Amino acid sequence: MFESLIGLVAIIALFVIVSRQQSRIGLIERELGALRSLVNSGVRTTLPEAIPAAQASDGDRPENALAAAALDAASIPDSEVPPQAAALEAGTTAEAVPGPWTVKEAVPAASGPAEPPAPAKAARRSDVETALGTRWAVWVGGIALALGGLFLIRYTIEAGIFGPGVRLIMAVIFGLLLVAGGEFIRRTGLKVPVQGTAGAYIPAILTAAGAFILFGTVYAAYGVYGFIGPAFAFVLLGAIGIATIGAALVHGQSLAGIGLLGAIVTPMLVSSQAPSPWALFGYLAIVLAATGAIARLRGWALLMAAAFAGTGIWTILYMTDSPGANLSAILFIDTVTLAVLAFIWLGRNAETEPLAGFDWPSVVPASFVSLSALALFVDPEFATAGDALPGAVLIVFLVLVALYRTRAIPLLYAAGLATVMIYLGIIPPTAVASDFPGGSLNVNGVAVVTADTLTFRIGIVLALFFIVSGFRAARKSAASAPVRAASWAAWSVIVPLVILFSLWFTFGNLDRDFGYAFGAALLVVAFAAGGEWIAGRETPPRKGGAAVSFALGGAAVAALLMLHMAFGSGMTTIMIGASAIVPALATRWRGYPVLGWISVGAAIAVLCRVVFDPTIVGAEFLSTTPVFNWLLPGYGVPALAFGFAAWQLARTTNGRPRLAMEAAAALFALLTIAMLVRHAMHGGVIGSGAPSLAEQAIYTLIALGAGAILIAIDRRQPSSVLRYGSMAAGAASVLFIVGQHFATLNPLFTDESTGRIPVFNLLFLAYLLPAIAAGGLALYARDKRPRWYAAMLALAAALLAFAYATLSVRRFLKGEFIGYWSGLGQVETYTYSALWLVMGVALLTAGVWLKSQVLRIASAALISVAVLKVFLFDMSELEGVLRALSFIGLGAVLIGIGLFYQRLLTRAAKENA
Repeated sequence: MFESLIGLVAIIALFVIVSRQQSRIGLIERELGALRSLVNSGVRTTLPEAIPAAQASDGDRPENALAAAALDAASIPDSEVPPQAAALEAGTTAEAVPGPWTVKEAVPAASGPAEPPAPAKAARRSDVETALGTRWAVWVGGIALALGGLFLIRYTIEAGIFGPGVRLIMAVIFGLLLVAGGEFIRRTGLKVPVQGTAGAYIPAILTAAGAFILFGTVYAAYGVYGFIGPAFAFVLLGAIGIATIGAALVHGQSLAGIGLLGAIVTPMLVSSQAPSPWALFGYLAIVLAATGAIARLRGWALLMAAAFAGTGIWTILYMTDSPGANLSAILFIDTVTLAVLAFIWLGRNAETEPLAGFDWPSVVPASFVSLSALALFVDPEFATAGDALPGAVLIVFLVLVALYRTRAIPLLYAAGLATVMIYLGIIPPTAVASDFPGGSLNVNGVAVVTADTLTFRIGIVLALFFIVSGFRAARKSAASAPVRAASWAAWSVIVPLVILFSLWFTFGNLDRDFGYAFGAALLVVAFAAGGEWIAGRETPPRKGGAAVSFALGGAAVAALLMLHMAFGSGMTTIMIGASAIVPALATRWRGYPVLGWISVGAAIAVLCRVVFDPTIVGAEFLSTTPVFNWLLPGYGVPALAFGFAAWQLARTTNGRPRLAMEAAAALFALLTIAMLVRHAMHGGVIGSGAPSLAEQAIYTLIALGAGAILIAIDRRQPSSVLRYGSMAAGAASVLFIVGQHFATLNPLFTDESTGRIPVFNLLFLAYLLPAIAAGGLALYARDKRPRWYAAMLALAAALLAFAYATLSVRRFLKGEFIGYWSGLGQVETYTYSALWLVMGVALLTAGVWLKSQVLRIASAALISVAVLKVFLFDMSELEGVLRALSFIGLGAVLIGIGLFYQRLLTRAAKENA
């Protein structure tokens, strides 16, 4: 069973190794093809001639000959080097020379003409030979050596040849021999691997196998036989791990990874009756520092990230699983982690640090240290012990390291995110609740931000620290690294705003609190001044980049909070709307692009408020007085402010913010009229009930009027918002007409009272006035908007006029209520036929006079309906003289229309002739 398991492991390992080499084999094939093209294109007369001379001067070693020849070839002018040679040089600059058989094939070429290139099969055969002889054999051999040591120990156990002590000594000797063999081979000539064999460096494989055997031997002496105690085993295992990491300086990163893995798992393998956190974290600090030094010397980012991850995992496990965790030990290992990052790992490029980008291994310590700080704030065990202050100190350390090492920008993100999560209580997947009487935010019943003086003071200090450090770093990087400057500016406004909101939400009066409003006003001033300070260092100065945008955007949000804290519901809405003027006016002196968008943000904030509370001040506080109530300033003042902001932006920055403000101004102007109408028609109550036909008619008239007004304004100040806004208003009015006037709210279907007054009744308001308005808008938009738009409005006007005339006839005959279930009389039926014919003739006349094809088509359609009604309905329903008159009237009208068209066409023919 054991042999089968070992065999399976070996097969899997071999399969993985073979899979990894396929890409390298493809690379070698491409390089050989490029070399063949290079030889055929002319460089073959330069490279072979240089080889014999180089051999004579360098001890006849093929590797050195090829290196010297390469140097000679590099001296050829660029104009004489073919493209294939340039491609080969670009692709193989960092590679070592090929294997020895390729040298033997190249040397004889100097004594005679170049031979034709070898077939592709021969190249593949050389590639397979390289893979089998230099990579696969070494890897499988290393695995075999390690397994051989295990088999030897197992055999001695089963055969009882030696005792446990002797077996362990033999294993130690075997492991040391492998390490010594790797060092011997390294010192005798295999210091640099040949091409394509960097992953199969024989000394490193032997050293790794020896370290593996030594790890297993020490653990067996402790855990299986009990020959050594836990303290001595801990020291030995740690020493082997650190020594293996040190050996990686000459053997490569893979060996360092093996040593680091052994060093990190050592505390897990060795147990103690009285574990000491100082022993654990002191050991981890030594491992981390040693790994950091080696990683810095070799530039091994992956190794450094793995070391940070191992230390961080141990820290989090200790904090979560150890009762009564030692705070000093936690602070010690977190401080060591940040020190290794700042002074060891990032110290390698302190003088030549690039202006942009970030160090990705810094993400690992940033994550784990911020988690430690977060736990010290929110974990009940630490929070009740008053450990919030050390957590704040860790956050400050994170920001300080990010300031000291500019490429450690992930630490800023981690510190900012941890602070935001602490003061909002958003810690997934827990449920956040509010306890207003208790003055705290709760996470599953446990206070996240407790209502005490310490939390308040820590919040103020952290907010000030982020503001000062953030703006200073943003100003320093504004010209050289705009993205980094934007990051600092963003967190310098996000963190103070979140802290202010959380403290107000926890400690303040949510209705009105002038103390917190004053704090928000200070933030407005600080953020605006900071943005101006950063803008002075931009290139070119004061261009308003991302960092300045974040600062000024933070000032806008702080102003929004200030208005919410200082004023009631109605005044807050009015003041936010009026505040849109301020950034628009600021564009007269500064061309920052963000200023226009701040005005747009104010419009969005007002829109959100009116959606949340359409009554502005709450339904219980809204007066029933028509027009002169909170609705007029609540909607009207923002509409005026948005219009002024759009006017100002059109004269300075222009662009999309101006279009958005024009749309907001038009929208709030319509909302002002519509809300006042609804308020007046519902007795001062803004409810959610369906509107009546009269109310809907007013909305339709408002939409039609808005369409006309927007067209007029667009003619004076052309704007795409005004253009499409006018068309949207007209389209909305048509939808109202079709959906509400003709269907849902039609008194023919609802039997709603049309009023007792003969002419000025509901039908006049709901059908005749919209017909006149739609017709007038269609006539006004004929040459100013697309043809289909004017035709749509003209058709809607014709249908409204048709509906008004038809329903007025029914009201005249039926009275105030005209529901369809009251039936049709013969006089009513005949009257409809006559009326429709008269209306058809009237539409035809208007169409000819106005030269409107739409009206003429509508006339033809209406007359066709009248013809069908007469032949299909009147013939069966009417009797006596009414039926005769119906047909006589129809015939007379049709003949008259025919004569009219004949004369019209005759006149047109004479004019053309």
